[in-house]
Amino acid sequence: MTTTLDARGLKCPLPVLRARKAMKEITPGGLLRVLATDPGAPKDFVHFCATTGHELVESSESQGVYSLVIRKIA
Repeated sequence: MTTTLDARGLKCPLPVLRARKAMKEITPGGLLRVLATDPGAPKDFVHFCATTGHELVESSESQGVYSLVIRKIA
């Protein structure tokens, strides 16, 4: 199951902070899809995954909206 976090319109560091909070509710192996409009979001989430151990499964952009899918590792 994939949980979606709508962080559109939020500026750094709010998308990452909200994702960190949302990940607490996800079971290991579960997915969190973050929708963000902050152009720094893809880089921020690469760093977030590197520091937390979660896996960035997908990163894409369409019409100014970034979609980032993160798998919770533990």
